[in-house]
Amino acid sequence: MAQVRNKQVILRDYVTGFPKESDMKIVESTITLNLPEGSNQVLLKNLYLSCDPYMRILMNKMEGPEGFHTFSPGSPLTGFGVSKVLESGHPDYKKDDLVWGITKWEEYSLVPSTLILFKIQHTDVPLSYYTGILGMPGMTAYAGFFEVGTPKKGENVFVSAASGAVGQLVGQFAKLTGCHVVGSAGSKEKVDLLKNKLGFDEAFNYKEEPDLNTTLKRYFPEGIDIYFENVGGKTLDAVLLNMRVHGRIPVCGMVSQYNLTQPEGITNLAYLIFKRVRMQGFNVGDYYPLYPKFLEFILPHIKEGKVVYVEDIAEGLENGPAALVGLYSGRNVGKQVLVVARE
Repeated sequence: MAQVRNKQVILRDYVTGFPKESDMKIVESTITLNLPEGSNQVLLKNLYLSCDPYMRILMNKMEGPEGFHTFSPGSPLTGFGVSKVLESGHPDYKKDDLVWGITKWEEYSLVPSTLILFKIQHTDVPLSYYTGILGMPGMTAYAGFFEVGTPKKGENVFVSAASGAVGQLVGQFAKLTGCHVVGSAGSKEKVDLLKNKLGFDEAFNYKEEPDLNTTLKRYFPEGIDIYFENVGGKTLDAVLLNMRVHGRIPVCGMVSQYNLTQPEGITNLAYLIFKRVRMQGFNVGDYYPLYPKFLEFILPHIKEGKVVYVEDIAEGLENGPAALVGLYSGRNVGKQVLVVARE
């Protein structure tokens, strides 16, 4: 079969500090659209790519966290995506199957079948949802809130980075559980979104709050039962002063720290002892066996309009670097999706 053009987003070099669009470049390579003889790999046409905060960590020159491989300069970025199978050497996948999992930031990818996480069975919802609410971020919100946070009706829940891919779902799951939910975000537009579209009880712009401890006491006079941690740093330090006895802190991310050469220290950890708080990091990969149960839970809520999802769509691989870099300045509103092709 003839070779075809294969546009790619390449990492130029390892990154220190805030990433810039110029840390990446768009190149046009070529690929032959057929499997090597005897290969059990899968040839994919990439449709939607997921821009996720954790990708910044993989731009560092370091040992990646266990289970993660850092990006290689001169090679395409990798991340979660929705793809269409063009040819498969693995019996679980066949031509025209739609799948989601780990793929490369390029138009076409040849990947090991182990990187495909799930075949997409439900196509009566937007395919882009499998980069978000029905993909890794959805599972992250579900596992982090229900499995790690163990919520009970009537509890007080605080979500940081609340309008992001994960936070917007945690807040809605908390409301479905009968909790009181407050979110923080970085702009008036996002605060309005949280209160008016996503159903949060209250929300505030952390950039307008010089003393977060006082702010949290205002919103949570009785304290916080569950803090869903997405940002780290000063927010976490203030939250620790405001946790209730036997509170829980599912630690999902610490986006405020990813671009710092020297991470900020936390000074109030003793409150974990005083308040008997359980603070637990988690990796969504440990919870993928729950994916069928998660779909049973979430799909009816989507179809009935009880859970909504806000996406920020960027069109074309050439806009990938800007979309990814925008995550770290809060430019996106909702889940940042990169469209490579719509079919």
